[in-house]
Amino acid sequence: MSASTQAFLDMLAAERGAAANTLAAYNRDLAGAEEAVGDLAKASRAQIGKLAAAWSALAPSTVARKSSALRQYFGFAVDEGWREDDPSGALPNPRTSRPLPKVLSHDHVETLMERAELEAQSGKPASIRQLVLLEMLYGSGLRATELVSLPLSAVPRDAPLITVTGKGGAARMVPVSDRARSAMEEWLKVRPGEPTSKFLFPSRGGKHLSRVRLFQLLKELAARAGLDPTGISPHVLRHAFATHLLEGGADLRVLQTLLGHADIATTQIYTHVDAARLVSLVNARHPLANR
Repeated sequence: MSASTQAFLDMLAAERGAAANTLAAYNRDLAGAEEAVGDLAKASRAQIGKLAAAWSALAPSTVARKSSALRQYFGFAVDEGWREDDPSGALPNPRTSRPLPKVLSHDHVETLMERAELEAQSGKPASIRQLVLLEMLYGSGLRATELVSLPLSAVPRDAPLITVTGKGGAARMVPVSDRARSAMEEWLKVRPGEPTSKFLFPSRGGKHLSRVRLFQLLKELAARAGLDPTGISPHVLRHAFATHLLEGGADLRVLQTLLGHADIATTQIYTHVDAARLVSLVNARHPLANR
């Protein structure tokens, strides 16, 4: 990695509060570009233009992401005086259509919940933890990283709210349902780990449950519940939280706050999900649908 790209990553961490996963993604994209054209601070516009061919086999969304990372880098390089020109105009700019998020039906969520509740009745710590994780994903709309890294101090005492640290280090308050609080109380009774562990869901070595393990647990639970595991993930449950709230009449601005979206445009994707459901309903139930 060149000194200039390292300085750019340092800026993202210090000034924008970029999360570790975000920094890792930028690092991969910039390192890949450097492998193709050399030091980005010295690369010519013609060299940058060759990246389109190098990325030709990639999905448009991937190319758009890589181009975005480089545009931000070059803007930073010009500001720092490393370059006099900004070669971003030579980067590919593919048209991308944002796919609608996968959403679980109410019935599928209920099936998943019923299975988790049944297994939690065994009193096994792993099963009780599983129920808490599921309740927090669907009941509070947390991201996977936000959930697994919750500190023990975040457990609500009196108020039915929990403070979550989201992307860029931004903190927000999210509600915790009575169901989730009840499951959490049971989890605290059997929670393993050293007393000094600061995480609500500890793992070996003083760390917390990993995102990868959370994915695995949900897919295993889905299989035991008779659901297709490929359609279940922490993000799918977060989408279900948002979509089902919107169906119930939740305000879009409130939903934006609950999800921790910096831009309302990100939240508006759920209006398209709901619109698709309404069109399907009209086509199926309208008196003239079969004519």
